[in-house]
Amino acid sequence: MDPKPTTDRVRLDKWLWAARLFKTRALAADEVARGRVLVNDQAAKSSRELKVGDQVTWRQAALQRVFVIRGLSAVRGPAPVAQALYEETAGSLAARAAAAERRRQGVEPADALTQGRPTKRDRRDLADWQRWSASADDPG
Repeated sequence: MDPKPTTDRVRLDKWLWAARLFKTRALAADEVARGRVLVNDQAAKSSRELKVGDQVTWRQAALQRVFVIRGLSAVRGPAPVAQALYEETAGSLAARAAAAERRRQGVEPADALTQGRPTKRDRRDLADWQRWSASADDPG
């Protein structure tokens, strides 16, 4: 399916929502207001009008995603139509794949915990220690 451009220019927040990069337009506007979305490597406002060929950079957590706009739409349609509105750059796709691989091969979070909820054995040892230390401190 080919996306049908409704106009020759569309607001940034509306396009981000229509391209299904955000669930709501308010979430898209919030990300833009926080400075996490750039258009052609410049800070942008939600009301910035986009045109075909613009480059949108979105910082998502520690990952930088870069899209080239291939179509404009002010209405949210089905996913195949939304995916035709943009093309992610090769560098962005490679960075996303590398981040996924790092996460996959990352350390087990439980191994990194040095403190936290005690195990059953720890609780028994602590109770044992408290029982003996209380009797040693008891004056009578």
